[in-house]
Amino acid sequence: MLFLGCAQQSQQSQKVQILGSGATFPQPQIEKWIEVYAKQNPDVQIEYTGKGSGGGQNDFKQGLVDFACSDPPLSESLWKELEKRGQPLQFPIIVGAVVVVYNLPGVENLKLDGEVLAKIYMGDIEYWDDEAIKNLNPKASLPHEKILAVHRSDSSGTTKIFTTYLSLVSGEWAEKVGNGKTVDWPVDRLGRGVGGKGNQGVATVIKQNPYSIGYVELAYALKENFPVVALKNKAGKFVKADESTIKSAVSEISGSIPSPREGYRESLEAMLNAGGENSYPIVAFSHMVIWEKYESEAKEKAVKDFVRWILTEGQKPENVVKGYVGLPEDVTTKLLSELE
Repeated sequence: MLFLGCAQQSQQSQKVQILGSGATFPQPQIEKWIEVYAKQNPDVQIEYTGKGSGGGQNDFKQGLVDFACSDPPLSESLWKELEKRGQPLQFPIIVGAVVVVYNLPGVENLKLDGEVLAKIYMGDIEYWDDEAIKNLNPKASLPHEKILAVHRSDSSGTTKIFTTYLSLVSGEWAEKVGNGKTVDWPVDRLGRGVGGKGNQGVATVIKQNPYSIGYVELAYALKENFPVVALKNKAGKFVKADESTIKSAVSEISGSIPSPREGYRESLEAMLNAGGENSYPIVAFSHMVIWEKYESEAKEKAVKDFVRWILTEGQKPENVVKGYVGLPEDVTTKLLSELE
């Protein structure tokens, strides 16, 4: 069955229009790709709206967009729903990291581990000079100020990644809160938590509130020049997210990516808290979801050409936004072979 594409080719300009929506995690990268691709392909108009992974998945399901971006792999139940309308294809397009950033005047190079981070969002740790934080930062001058814990307010793949990580490193978090694109934040019930819409919304709340902490995709942290927490990894080392620590984590799991025709089988947990002394612990793929067939031959050709460009030219250093890491070559080779 062919899926009826939502955007129509303009009769006047003969341009093919492609609409996409979804995750804000990769949005700066998607926008960069669209900008470069459009200059090389003026007959194709591509628009992308960042509204969270959940919003993109819903738009794609309803036929409002031609492609969606989602950080966590689609659930099996949604995949089966989509298969009733056509063959969905899901595949990673870029690697990013979720980083913990903070607004703490006078404090640099803050170190945290997963259990302390979970306790902050549980509401168990109330003040910046709590003994648990002081023990990890004995030389820091930590103020006796309440911590404002900032999180996403929308249905978010970044939240799914972050809360899955917390569930892996904290048994209490896994039991009492769990993971998801949205969760019931315990710290909110204590009046010490607040939400922001999109990665940029979280960044804005942190910027405006001294003594706050939150999680965003690395590119947003770099854009806002936030100090970034050094997180304790599985090997017991405190590391910050950068190209080398992200690549170290990816090298641990790149062989386990499923076929695009069975994208829902990919495990988010496999990439988080990866082994290796230099691995940053909250690293994840961001994915694109398309249809194998579209109603319009021109639309189908344009979407597939854009995808092919992303997996080749788009992965070159000059086309990768600072804060992201291109896919390993063995991954792109495998994906291109299967998508063809």
